Amino acid sequence: MDRLRSVLRFVRSNIAVLSHMVLYVALLFTLTACGAMRGYTVKGDNDPHHGVRRAHTMPIQGIDIARYQGDVDFYAARQAGMRFVYIKATDGGDYLDPNFHSNWRRAHDAGLARGAYHFMYWCRPAEEQAAWFIKNVPADPTALPPVLDLEWNSHSQTCKRKVSPEEALRSARVILAAMERHTGKVPVIYTDINFHRDVLEGHGFDNPFWLRSTAAEPHEVYRRRDYAFWQWTKTGTVPGIRGEVDRNVFYGGETEWVQFLLTGCDPRTAHILGPQGRCSSLK
Repeated sequence: MDRLRSVLRFVRSNIAVLSHMVLYVALLFTLTACGAMRGYTVKGDNDPHHGVRRAHTMPIQGIDIARYQGDVDFYAARQAGMRFVYIKATDGGDYLDPNFHSNWRRAHDAGLARGAYHFMYWCRPAEEQAAWFIKNVPADPTALPPVLDLEWNSHSQTCKRKVSPEEALRSARVILAAMERHTGKVPVIYTDINFHRDVLEGHGFDNPFWLRSTAAEPHEVYRRRDYAFWQWTKTGTVPGIRGEVDRNVFYGGETEWVQFLLTGCDPRTAHILGPQGRCSSLK
């Protein structure tokens, strides 16, 4: 009963935002259904691996992009079955992807659910990186939760620093908290096998995870870590994008996807985070 009263209070005080979100989700569903009826396929990989074949059959497909993908035709990508796109926004404390604002606007106009991600740079204080993300990324209630990309910068020309696991965890938690305050949504953690093993394994997080695994399903290579998103190839092909692109899937089906869009929370943890006021329609 207390939870019901809480939900009703939230609905009354946020009716405009909720109405906008419901309409937005309905629009996304309608546009995607139209694309599906045209018979486009979600398959596409220049270097397919047998170990990730199940990803081809999962219903909620998406991509992640940066300036390297050039001028993306988001309408074509959506018609080909893509449901979401994560767009690179910021890196460290002073880099803004030159295509971010254009990609952000055009993905929305094409009817794709879109979110922004920040790439962690281990030679810049976490507080400065958080402030840079907040300065450049809109707090849009229709957007997907933001993403913090946690990897070692082994290929960086300017920062090959490998901080201690304790420092990496502290810095990550600073930025995650700032992202959540800014957007009102629990951020997603993107990571790869190496960083997860070195830093994140064994630690609990309220955040959903986006796991990179291009030769096996995530549960085969990540110990005790569920995923909300799975990046299953870096050699994907999608209509509307010249060259290769990262391909991803959401863990669930249509029901879970709509719940995720409306609340900003992984449906599997909404019963815990909702009473804390951290899921947008369950406060």
